[in-house]
Amino acid sequence: MSDYPSVILEQAVNQMASLPGVGRRTALRLVLHLLRQSDREVEAFANAFTRLKHEIRYCRECHNISDTELCPICASTRRDHSTICVVENVQDVMSIENTGQYNGVYHVLGGVISPMEGIGPKDIEIDSLMERISKGGVDEVILALPTTMEGDTTNFYIYRRLQNRMNDKSPMPNDKCDLKISQIARGVAVGNQLEYTDEITLGRSIVNRIEFKG
Repeated sequence: MSDYPSVILEQAVNQMASLPGVGRRTALRLVLHLLRQSDREVEAFANAFTRLKHEIRYCRECHNISDTELCPICASTRRDHSTICVVENVQDVMSIENTGQYNGVYHVLGGVISPMEGIGPKDIEIDSLMERISKGGVDEVILALPTTMEGDTTNFYIYRRLQNRMNDKSPMPNDKCDLKISQIARGVAVGNQLEYTDEITLGRSIVNRIEFKG
């Protein structure tokens, strides 16, 4: 026998609970909250997700989520289009944008190389990154992928592809032969105690140390 007084309520809870990080108690609370809202509010809520599914687009340049063919970042004349920051997903773009410290453009891979999950270089947007660079005008590629084995594997693969392109004796006419390849710094987060920092992070923070200028 169901714990819910209504089959419709149970189905709504099941759908809400299918979202990442949403347990059944939270799902029930959210569904009951929606039930108390006006028809207009619930319809607006549902329409937002319907539009998200059917009308959202991906930027033809960087593969970021967009309402138009070219996302606002790629379309902006105020951004530095000579610097491309390579990230795993859309959330990473949002995180970096929230820092207010970066003025270049992005390239969203849509994943990282993971042989265990059957994800290879052809399954993510690496070829389109190479095509983008071959058009010219790119001075630096920043690798901003996760600090995981899969992220490091993807970093190395992209690095080797770029190195091979630059070392090619007969590169494409617009290829940059002096392309700078960088990686975001890895170290101890602000406010962290060293004793609670994992060895890999702490080691990288020492290797990548910078001059102390007071």
